[in-house]
Amino acid sequence: MKFFDSHCHLNDEKILLHLDEVVFDAKEAGVDAMVCIGYDLASSKKAIEIANRYEGVYAAIGFHPENIEGQNKEDSLREIRLLAKEERVIAIGEIGLDYYWYKDPEVRQRQKPWFIAQIELANELNLPVSIHARDATQDVYEILRDHPLKAGGVLHCYSGSVESLREFAKLGLYFGFDGPITFKNAITPKECVKECPLDRLLVETDSPYLAPTPFRGKENGPKYIPYIVSEMAKIKEMDEEVLRQNLADNFTRLFRVKQ
Repeated sequence: MKFFDSHCHLNDEKILLHLDEVVFDAKEAGVDAMVCIGYDLASSKKAIEIANRYEGVYAAIGFHPENIEGQNKEDSLREIRLLAKEERVIAIGEIGLDYYWYKDPEVRQRQKPWFIAQIELANELNLPVSIHARDATQDVYEILRDHPLKAGGVLHCYSGSVESLREFAKLGLYFGFDGPITFKNAITPKECVKECPLDRLLVETDSPYLAPTPFRGKENGPKYIPYIVSEMAKIKEMDEEVLRQNLADNFTRLFRVKQ
């Protein structure tokens, strides 16, 4: 069985301490492809370096809303544009809005031009985007509605409502789900998985964060993708192998890589 991790941070300091082991364990678990996600310039460069080192690993590059303070937008995105020429770069991300950690209206407002500019860059480069949307569902929706994605995109670690999922789906978005759907009390995430159109569903780990049950609280890794897929199959009441093939098809369609 082939599995695909659409969002992981192999460039995180915790994972870098034993990166060979993490990638080896993922491959042993049947995870053939992983997207290593950047969140600023340094982590984007590291994502490309890792992707160039390991077969089946790809890179997404960009600025997370938590990492824009003190940065010059034009200079920073000029660097991202240059890095995007690298063969293993398949997406712009992780980009978006974060209102969970940032309550100040002025700080929130500063995130929007960065989000829009990176969408425009992705459209210029004909690349999909990986989107971070935490407690900012409405603003993310309005920006995506007003700035259509040329090559599509995924709402990573989707945490919105079922109703919002339906509206995002009309815009052609994909939805990434990870470890929390295995948590017993994760009622809304489970409902969203059940509601999500089969051709818009993606699986991810967001490792080293959000490990699934029964590994909750431990370091997460792409090797745990099969546990998340198994839970997805139960939620959607469908054959696990059929679901896995659909997830693989969605991954390769969005990111335009071969199975």
